[in-house]
Amino acid sequence: MYRTACIRMDPGRGQNPMATETHHAGSNDLPSSALLVFFGATFLVTWGLIGIYILSPNIAAARFGAISGSHPFFFLATWSPALAAFAVVIFHCGRAGLRAFLSRLLLWRCPGLWVALILIGIPLVFMVGSLIKGGPMLTSLPPEGAGSVVAVLFMMLLLGPVEEFGWRGVAQPVLQRHMAPIWAGLVIGVAWGLWHMPAFLLSGTVYADWNFLPFFVGNVTLAVLVTPIFNQTQGSLLWPMLFHWQLINPFWPDAQPWDTVILVGVTAGVVWWNRSAMFTRDGSVTEVVPRQRALSANVAG
Repeated sequence: MYRTACIRMDPGRGQNPMATETHHAGSNDLPSSALLVFFGATFLVTWGLIGIYILSPNIAAARFGAISGSHPFFFLATWSPALAAFAVVIFHCGRAGLRAFLSRLLLWRCPGLWVALILIGIPLVFMVGSLIKGGPMLTSLPPEGAGSVVAVLFMMLLLGPVEEFGWRGVAQPVLQRHMAPIWAGLVIGVAWGLWHMPAFLLSGTVYADWNFLPFFVGNVTLAVLVTPIFNQTQGSLLWPMLFHWQLINPFWPDAQPWDTVILVGVTAGVVWWNRSAMFTRDGSVTEVVPRQRALSANVAG
C-alpha cells in the first residue's frame, strides 16, 4: 500500500508554507525537490533538440534531416515533459511507483459541467472566435476528405496530450503542496508557454507563423482553466489529456486571437465560480504517486 509523504500544515500558524511536507526514507511519493529536476530535464531536452536547428540549421538538416512536425526530434521535444516525469518517478519511486502514477489514467469520474466544457465548450470557443474574424465554423476539408483530418486527429493524440504526464502528472500536485491551485496553475502556464518558445523560432513548424504573445497568454490561461478540472477529478490524467486534445483538434478552425480573448473570459468566470477552492490549498491534489487504497476508492467511484 502506498503511503503519503505529505504532512499538511497550516501556514496561518506561523509555519513556512514552503516547508509543508517531510519525506522519510522509504516514502513512496515523489519529493518536492524532484520538481527542479523535472523542469530542468524538460527544458534541456526540448530547447537542446530544437536549439540545434535554430543555431545551426544547415548542419542540423544535413546530419539529422530537415525538421518538421513529423520529425523524430519534434516528437522527442514534445514528449520531454512526459519523459522527464517518468524518469523522476522511476528514480524516486521505482517501477511500482510508475505503475501507480500511470493508474491515474483510470480516474474517469468527472463532474458533468467539466465534461460539457471539454466536449462542447472548447469547440464552441474556436467556432465563435472564427466567426468573429469572418472564418468558418469548421476547418475546410482537404481534397482527400475527412479521413486525412481524422488521421491527423489521432496523430495529435500522441503529441500534446502526452505532455500532461509532466504538467499535470508531476508539476501540478507538487506545486499544490506549497501554494494554492490558482498560483500553481499560473506557474505551470508560464513554464508551459516559455517551453514552447524555441518552436516559434523554427521554420517548418506550425508555430513559425504564429504570434508568441497571444499564444503565451493562452498557455497561462489554459493552465489555470484546467486546474479545477484536475483537482475535482482527484488528480486524473485522463481528463486533462482530453482537454489538451480538444485544444489541438484539427477540425476546429483557426480562431486567433479571439479564441484567447474568449478563453480569458471563460477562465475568469471559472476562477470566480471556484474561488473557494482555487485560493486555498485545502482539498487540492498533492500526490504524484497515489496511495493504493485511495486510488481504488476513486476508480470504483
